[in-house]
Amino acid sequence: MTGDFRLSAVGPAGRDERVIELADAVAVELAGEQDRVLRALEDRLGVEVALRGNRLTLAGAEPRVRAGAAVVDELARLVGEGRALGPGTIDAVADAVDVAEPAAAMLGDVIWRHRQTAVTPRTAGQKRYVDAIRTNTITFGIGPAGTGKTYLAVALATAALMRREVGRIILTRPAVEAGERLGFLPGDLAAKVDPYLRPLFDALYDMLDADRVEALFERGQVEVAPLAFMRGRTLNDSFIILDEAQNTTAEQMKMFLTRLGYGSRMVVTGDVTQIDLPSEARSGLVAAPRILSGVEDIAFVQFDRRDVVRHRLVQRIVDAYGAAQDRGEP
Repeated sequence: MTGDFRLSAVGPAGRDERVIELADAVAVELAGEQDRVLRALEDRLGVEVALRGNRLTLAGAEPRVRAGAAVVDELARLVGEGRALGPGTIDAVADAVDVAEPAAAMLGDVIWRHRQTAVTPRTAGQKRYVDAIRTNTITFGIGPAGTGKTYLAVALATAALMRREVGRIILTRPAVEAGERLGFLPGDLAAKVDPYLRPLFDALYDMLDADRVEALFERGQVEVAPLAFMRGRTLNDSFIILDEAQNTTAEQMKMFLTRLGYGSRMVVTGDVTQIDLPSEARSGLVAAPRILSGVEDIAFVQFDRRDVVRHRLVQRIVDAYGAAQDRGEP
């Protein structure tokens, strides 16, 4: 634990300073390599952070200092449980504190582990998404880029396949840009669809070694195909992921969802602010919550800017485009 707090009086400008006595292991983890963790803490909290020996000082506006002390306390709990800290941990813990979620439970939920990398939810929204996929047959993940919708779904699919909960993984996307011209692209089917399914491939290769992925493809335990190739099929004993679902029409969405077979699970992901359909077409992802909300065993998880876990600039870009949309700008 962090130990006792010593607070100075709040000055007329609302400035506060708090000194926290840290355990040795916590001080070492917070310092990190070249103070990277401390600088991440300072950037995330908007306060001045200084570490001298085992004494951590937070200085700044009183509400931020108070929130910062809560984050440090939660980080100390993680270190006490044997967890290593990194700059990315700061955002995850701060987000959890913001929404009064236990960070240890969130970061301790290891979905998949490959070599030295553990895939875990890093925001409260991601934790809700992961739990929804585990407890529902169909889950929709809707929100901006960088929120981990596809990556977490692929991690859960990989874990389910390796535990033999399903017999295969099916990855699909609408190939909107190619339209009816897909057949005229050079190469075999794999070469034709590669540009459209590349993000799903990338996530899969993050979960498993390349030779393991290739073996799964050869045995038919991993299948990738454009959405149009789903028509007429019934998909049993499968973990099925439909990515970029904002580019499905309402008719395509219905077609896809009704492919569900026995022993299968579906995850549908997309961002309704990035629809590439012709203006006269209705997005199936936009219509789905209105049509399916309240249907048992179907869950909708909405992500927002707080769930963006890419570079911090991505979050700012999402905010800027959101503000422009609110103003009615094209």
